[in-house]
Amino acid sequence: MSGGLDVLSLKEDDVTKMLAACSHLGSGNVNYQMEQYIYKRRADGAGVNIINLRRTYEKILLAARAIVAIEHPSEVFVISSRPHGQRAVLKFAAYTGATPIAGRFTPGAFTNQIQVYQSL
Repeated sequence: MSGGLDVLSLKEDDVTKMLAACSHLGSGNVNYQMEQYIYKRRADGAGVNIINLRRTYEKILLAARAIVAIEHPSEVFVISSRPHGQRAVLKFAAYTGATPIAGRFTPGAFTNQIQVYQSL
């Protein structure tokens, strides 16, 4: 997926950081569309699925390419209403120039143009 560029290839340091962030741990419930991303099921009886980090990294690269292709970074909205994600949203927006929405987000704010929203 990295297109032959060595800079974009998965490195041991990248895997170590993803493991430290526990991004390889999934829940016991698996949607049939997510089965292709499951590496295996943990054998300790907890019912936790182990997510394939190589596939995760490929999807991160795909998302990065989609974001970079947008001409004006301020047109990218980064949203998280959960407390764990709000700091990440603000940091990502600060580094990339994207528009952060950390906190409450009204569903339909992008699609329902008739109603006026204060956050956008």
